Formats: sequence, C-alpha cells, structure tokens
Amino acid sequence: MTILLVILILFGLIIVHELGHFIAAKISGVKVQEFGVGYPPTALRIAKIGDTEYTLNWIPFGGFVRLFGDEGQGQHGKGSFADASRGKQMIILAAGIAMNIIAGWLLFTLAYTQGIPRIAEEPGPGIQLYITEVFAGSPADSAGMHGGDEIVWMKDEEGLSPAAITPDDIKAYVTERGGERIEVTYTRNGETSTAMVIPANAVIPGAAGDAGIGISMALVTTAPLPFSEAVGTATLATYNAFISVAHNLWTIVANLFRGAPNLQDIVGPVGLVSVVGQATEAGMSQVIAYAALISINLAVINLFPIPALDGGRLLIVIIETIIRRPAHKLTIHLLNTVGVAAIILLMLVVTYQDIARLLA
Repeated sequence: MTILLVILILFGLIIVHELGHFIAAKISGVKVQEFGVGYPPTALRIAKIGDTEYTLNWIPFGGFVRLFGDEGQGQHGKGSFADASRGKQMIILAAGIAMNIIAGWLLFTLAYTQGIPRIAEEPGPGIQLYITEVFAGSPADSAGMHGGDEIVWMKDEEGLSPAAITPDDIKAYVTERGGERIEVTYTRNGETSTAMVIPANAVIPGAAGDAGIGISMALVTTAPLPFSEAVGTATLATYNAFISVAHNLWTIVANLFRGAPNLQDIVGPVGLVSVVGQATEAGMSQVIAYAALISINLAVINLFPIPALDGGRLLIVIIETIIRRPAHKLTIHLLNTVGVAAIILLMLVVTYQDIARLLA
C-alpha cells in the first residue's frame, strides 16, 4: 500500500510539473504535439484535441510534453518553440518549476488545515515540548537523549519539578541545579523512558557560564489551523523548505566538486517508501506535508543548472540571449547526454543506498 502511495505521489507531482510546461506553451502560442502520461512506448492514444495528442504510456513514472520545434531540424514556423522569443522560452521552461512550488504551497495549506506539527508560541492544551537538538558531548547526549524526544516531566533528588514544561521554565530549573542529579522523563516513538542527567557548564554554545544539559527545545502543536491562518503558515513553510532544500543541494554539489561527496542524506524513490510509511503512522495530514516537501524538492532540483534539467535549459536560453545567437546544437546535445548520464548514475547510487539502508 505504501509503495502504491509513493508512486501516486511522485507520478502526480511530475504530471503537475509537466502540466506547467503545457499551460505555459499553450498561452505562449507554442504548439504542444503530445502530452504524455508515463513514458514511451505508447500504450494508448487517448485523443487528439487541436494540435495536441494525449497519450498513456507504458512506463508509469511521470510524464512529458513534446513541443513543436523543441527538437529535431526543420521545425520552424508558427507555433515553433525554436522560433518563440527568448522570454517565452524562459517562461515555458520555468513553468514546471513554478507549478511544483504552487503545488507544494497548496499541499502545505491543506496539511495545516488538517493539523501537522508546528511551533507554538505559548503552552496550552495539546501542546508538547520537544527536543530540537542535542549537543554532542553534553549530559543529555551521554544519557542517550535525541532530537525529536518529547519531554514529559523532570524532577530533582528532592522531588521538585519545573513550574511548567516550557523551554523557559526548564532552562531556569536546570540552571539552578548545576551539579545535581535530575531525572528526565521523555517519550520516543510512543515509548516512555527516563534519563539521569547532571547539569554542567559550557555545554551550550554562547552560554558557558550557565549550567545546562545540552538541549534546544520548542513547544509543538498539531492543532488544525483555520484556512485564513493556514495560507500564511503554508507560505512561510514553502519558503523555508525551498531555501533549505536549495542550500542542502548546493552543499552536496559543492562537496562533489571538492572530491568529498556525501550522498548519505539523499533519499530516492525506494527510500521514500520508508519515509512515507512512517508518515502514514502519524496520519494522512503528515503524508500530505511530505508530498508538499517532495514537490518543493522537484522544483529545486529542476531549477539547478544541470544539463537536461529545466535549470540547465534555462541557463542555455539566458546565454543565447546574451550572445544573441543560438547555441551550437551539437554542444547542447553533448551537454544533455552528459546530464542524463550523470542523473542516471546518481539515481543508481542513491537507489543502492536506499536498499542498503532498508536491509541494514
């Protein structure tokens, strides 16, 4: 069931991406010769409406649009992508990316109206306190506490506890008990555990003089938001997700060129089965939120200036605009070939890692 859900999510988001190219091409007056669901060979020719043939193809991963004048020789004239203005070409190429961002925002909005974890400003009913980070070598780290653990309660050797389970109250409580044993009750994956910690100095950066156990905390709520609030929260979530994914991808690429690639954090379609499977346990709203994040990932990946991706093609159009002449066709073909080969190689490596993680 989870595998089917992952296929539907990826399939749907890629179709949304291609729909962006399709709509932009139609608006720009560029002929769309084919809108394909899945990849060839063709299984069924559904219909031909105007200049566009709609097909269902055998390989059920994604889709494509075939534009007149986008490939081959002699495809010039009215409705040709090659003869469209550079501005229209850029709009058509960027439209798929834009659609994935819009889809991510819509999915985040829906998820927040259903209720997914978010930071709460004040304590209240249904609000929990979670550890967001455990500093290496700290008392909390030594006691086996992890980011994502929910703090349920604390008490010292005299049985005294914080006034409330909030970041400020716990910080004050711990600071006053430097060198004393504190029992921390927390939950992880639905199981309750206890840890004994002794607050120490210099365990948190920037707070060397205060006793601490070496954790960062945040109040979290899963209460549904009204639509008016969900829209704003989803906008911020979309922006933050885009920046975070772009930064992480840039770091991976930079390390690759430095000869120190780190692909351990990249998850492919096989790894998504495990991730989405965990999300289903938290409810459909969490699955929707993951789908939103996947859509943002697709947008960022396609925006990167890699040959064969939208970002690479956009870069070529920009260069052609600057030099005021078309790029050499053979050069473009070679770049696209290298780009496709690199993408296939990356997917093979990531898939191998996904399978290794599942079998570990």
